[in-house]
Amino acid sequence: MTRITFVSHDGAERTVDATDGDNVMRTALANDIDGIVAECGGSMMCATCHCYVDDEWADKVGSRMDGEDDMLESAASKVIPTSRLSCQIRITPELDGLIVHLPESQT
Repeated sequence: MTRITFVSHDGAERTVDATDGDNVMRTALANDIDGIVAECGGSMMCATCHCYVDDEWADKVGSRMDGEDDMLESAASKVIPTSRLSCQIRITPELDGLIVHLPESQT
């Protein structure tokens, strides 16, 4: 099982088990992680699952998908180079230990 650590805006950390093949957004929702709203349910039609991939993991997670930049333009919090839509990060065994930081606000 792949483990992901979510770091809230205030620095609180929570590590959860994730199912390979799923995505980071669904993992957050299944584990009641505050800070991921996911209004569109993962169809890349909003930016309410915006997250910041930890710098150490950015290369392993990969670059943004087509259309992701457009959606991030409507993010409520600052967009930085490691900003991603968590619905677009597919969980693989290589991401075991992934650290994802959550923005101050999604709305």
